[in-house]
Parts: sequence; C-alpha cells; structure tokens
Amino acid sequence: MTGRVLGVDACKAGWIGVVLNGDEVTAIFAPTITELVLQADADGTTQVVAIDIPIGLPDRGVRVADELARQAAGPRGASVFPTPTREALLAEDHATANALHREAGAKGISQQAYGLRAKIFDVDGWVRGQRRRVVEVHPELSFAAMAGTPLAESKTTWAGAERRRALLAAEGVLPVGDLGAAGRKAGVDDVLDAAAAAWSARRVLAGTALCRPEEPQVFSDGLPCAIWT
Repeated sequence: MTGRVLGVDACKAGWIGVVLNGDEVTAIFAPTITELVLQADADGTTQVVAIDIPIGLPDRGVRVADELARQAAGPRGASVFPTPTREALLAEDHATANALHREAGAKGISQQAYGLRAKIFDVDGWVRGQRRRVVEVHPELSFAAMAGTPLAESKTTWAGAERRRALLAAEGVLPVGDLGAAGRKAGVDDVLDAAAAAWSARRVLAGTALCRPEEPQVFSDGLPCAIWT
C-alpha cells in the first residue's frame, strides 16, 4: 500500500516528521505533536503515524515491549530505555521520580528518560483523540529490520549515519536537500530516525510490520502498548 504515512521523532526544538506519500519524501518540523500532524495532514489523508516515544505508561515494573525491543536491538540495546511509570513522570524532580520508580518495582529512572517527560505527555494527551492509526516505534529496530541484523555503529558516528542513510536510500525513504525548517531545527540523527519511523509506518499500513509483543499490553491508561517495526 502506498497511502500517506508520517514518521515522527523528538528533537530538542520540538518534533521532526517525515511524510511518505507514494514516492514523495518530505521532512517537516513543529514545536508540538499536534502542530506537526496538522502540518503533515492538511487534507486529512494520513493513515498511519509512527512515533519514537512511549505510548502506554506502565503502572508498575517494566513494559514487555521495552524488554523485547532491547533484545532485538542487539549492540544498540542501550538505546532502549525502560519507560518510566506515569507516577514517576509526574514527579516534579528527578530524585522524587527515581524513588517512585523504585517503589513501583522498577530500576532507577535515568535523567534522559525523565527529561523526555514533556514530550511523552505531549503525545499522551494528543493520541487519545486520534481516529487514525498511531503506533509506537523504535528507529534502531526499524534500521535492524532494513539491514536484516542489528546495526553495530552508533547513530551519532559518521559511519553510523552513513550506514543509516544508505539503508533509507535503498528503501526510497531518505529525505534530500536542506529540508527547510526541519533541516535547521533537527539534528542529522533526528531526521534519519524520523525517516526510519516513517518506513515502519508504511509497513504498518501494508500489514507487514512486526509487533512486540504480539498482543499489546494495556495498562490503567487504556492505551495499547507495543513497539512496531
């Protein structure tokens, strides 16, 4: 299937998106997820949105999706961090969040994970009103699926970026040019990750994507929790 899909990754300034519409590949930027999707979807035809951000926050312990994703990422497994509980993310400081997370039967929460709380809650509030298909993805798993094996090189290295560019180009989903606002606001790795998310979104639309776990978990927030590739 070749309908319109959107891949999304968070960046420091907001959100970077890559839209696939047939053979067209377009990169866009917006400060919020709502604005990004509106920009991508002016005519209401986007069928799948794939986002590299947790959807479905655990009440206790660790999400099965995170455990399976970490295993599947191989050498890049450290890039899959355990999703904090909702209570921990609502804490006003990292120390409190860390204590609450341990009380909920999980390991300590990293500064990086806690630092994503605004982005996580941006998606958490937006996704509930969506009628289109919205799925969670992890770019390292998307790249591993393209390559047929987990990548060894970090995305922040030259070798890693070149490897990811080559994989996206082979799939016809590599953005080119200066990308306008997207190229000025987002890092190279952010754009590549958004393109990988779009690749997975296209697979979801086609019915060929892999879901981890096969049956999504559902926590008290009622959101199905799984990572798609």
